[in-house]
Amino acid sequence: MLNQFKTTLLLSLLTVLLVAMGGAVGGSGGMLIAFVMAAVMNFGSYWFSDKIVLRMYGAQEIERSDNPAFYDMVERLAGRANLPMPKVYIIPDQSPNAFATGRNPSHAAVAATEGILRILSPEELEGVMAHELGHVKNRDILISTIAATFAGAISMIGSMLQWGAILGAGRDDEEGGGLGGLVGSLAMAILAPFMAMLIQMAVSRSREYLADATGAEICGKPRALASALARLQNASQQIPLHDATPATAHMFIVNPLTGGGMMSLFSTHPPMEERIARLQAMAQR
Repeated sequence: MLNQFKTTLLLSLLTVLLVAMGGAVGGSGGMLIAFVMAAVMNFGSYWFSDKIVLRMYGAQEIERSDNPAFYDMVERLAGRANLPMPKVYIIPDQSPNAFATGRNPSHAAVAATEGILRILSPEELEGVMAHELGHVKNRDILISTIAATFAGAISMIGSMLQWGAILGAGRDDEEGGGLGGLVGSLAMAILAPFMAMLIQMAVSRSREYLADATGAEICGKPRALASALARLQNASQQIPLHDATPATAHMFIVNPLTGGGMMSLFSTHPPMEERIARLQAMAQR
């Protein structure tokens, strides 16, 4: 419930930020145009993202006969979660990782790398795939798309505001008040998209916590998922995922991109130590 509340609050903040940006541009007209453009691009990605990302990583669909143990595991977990059987893919990469995609539970897919199938025990792998089905069950693809739509619209309005201020097209003080000036317009144009990006990443981190909890409930083994996360954290850093991009990093169970310090502010994943601690506490309860 806490993670659901956080997601709702963060999406509300994005809405407020979008309205504020629209007012700074000069009314609802510019805001509406930018929002429609962002919605078209992001919802287009929502409908076709599964095919795009699976093709991007060379994922190959399998049937039961190709890998009976893995396929049966996914089918068993999907049954426990009361979900339709998703399509199952294997990515020919030795970096251990996994992700889920698809616009809804009826059009879902789960993918695991060859590396994760190789290094995890059956119980740990079950925890990972339950986590991915948790994303499907919680409709996280839709939620992340909504967040991306708002963030994209804010970014577009920010660009409009910057050019308007630079070219002298901003409103004067009588029309727009304090933020109508050049300095105010440029400050909002720079800060608002940055804030939207941070909020979007916070939404992603909140959904990861929720998928951990949902996955632990599905498989019934929080400690197995915690053990898998610890193993994956170390192994994925030693063997980076080929062709990993910032645009798809949020989809994976562990961040395929490395970076610490200030870069953690821009991470789509919460701290691994905190994820493991929450799962261990869940196991004790």
